[in-house]
Amino acid sequence: METRDPIAPVARLVTLRRELHAFPEVSGEEVGTAACLREFFVPCHPARLLDNLGGHGLAVVFDSPEPDRGPTVALRAELDALPIQETADHDHASQRDGVAHLCGHDGHMAMLCGVALGLQERPLRRGRLVLLFQPAEETGEGARAVCADPRWQDLDADYVFALHNLPGYPLGHVLLRTGPFCAGSVGLVIRLEGRTSHAAYPEKGRSPANAMSRLLTELVTLPLDLERAGVLALVTVVHARLGEVAFGTTPGEAEIMATLRSDDEAVLEDLQARAVALAGNVADEEGLRCALDWVDEFPVTENEDLAVAVADRAALAAGLSIDEPDESPFRWSEDFGWFTRQTSGAVIGVGSGENQPGLHAPDFDFPDELLPVGLRFWDALIEELGLR
Repeated sequence: METRDPIAPVARLVTLRRELHAFPEVSGEEVGTAACLREFFVPCHPARLLDNLGGHGLAVVFDSPEPDRGPTVALRAELDALPIQETADHDHASQRDGVAHLCGHDGHMAMLCGVALGLQERPLRRGRLVLLFQPAEETGEGARAVCADPRWQDLDADYVFALHNLPGYPLGHVLLRTGPFCAGSVGLVIRLEGRTSHAAYPEKGRSPANAMSRLLTELVTLPLDLERAGVLALVTVVHARLGEVAFGTTPGEAEIMATLRSDDEAVLEDLQARAVALAGNVADEEGLRCALDWVDEFPVTENEDLAVAVADRAALAAGLSIDEPDESPFRWSEDFGWFTRQTSGAVIGVGSGENQPGLHAPDFDFPDELLPVGLRFWDALIEELGLR
């Protein structure tokens, strides 16, 4: 296949990317972002625009003259930003206090917009292309909701792909891996309830302080035997609160939050069972009531062999360097795993610079130089799958 430069005008995409960056919206609130994209796509004359997909998601469907004689391929980007204060002082910095695109979702969206512009010059010959802008990736809710939407199911995608920028790797290098690409994780909330008393008479109450202290230590040691066996298994305490700020009161309740993660679903289930047993045993021994909630569920993202092989050929055809990720798999989670439970697919990493601030860092900004690289890859992938 001939390597070609991206067709879409990159300057226009830079402007769009910076506009999206300046007006970020957190998970579940991506109304303005979706509306901005919808306005962008109307002049591209897609066959269909599916609004409010799995929340505020948007699917932009392009049909070929023979949509049923080729595969249906979905390319996915994320709509949501993070509830973090940006510290960078560039002209397109976030205009919304405490919210910022610090994971590169603005760049991922702009790349897919470039794909649509390219289709105006070189339309599809066969099959169907779906540009999916998914809501609520950061909370793990968006992909699951999209997969449950009957309109997504009716599209019956044969392949689903996503690009994700990766700081710490050379700019534009493609990172491929079959099997687990990034870990699954789930958030655990433990609520302990005892009885308050006057701080002068703590013996008349039932404080959860000792139980909380025990759990803070014992939760993080739950996976030690698994780690010694070379298994990725990790419990991280992310928040803890004991009572309220009241110097005259012995606390009567506490809350602990932890994230459990692994690259193996069976190991993750084992960690969950261990955590449930630990919390229940400690609460019983301390005479406390205990309630548990599970939140922010991310399945293991499994890259399917065939999809990775297609991506590999596309990267070579685009003239891009291909690397094996140093971290295998990545510890961070990505809700794309809900798609790959249903459909052949893969998350493809693309280096965003060896000296780039890390994802979710307050000074992170997606490098505009990466936009044409993403376009080259998507263009080659569309060719490789025979859509044109």
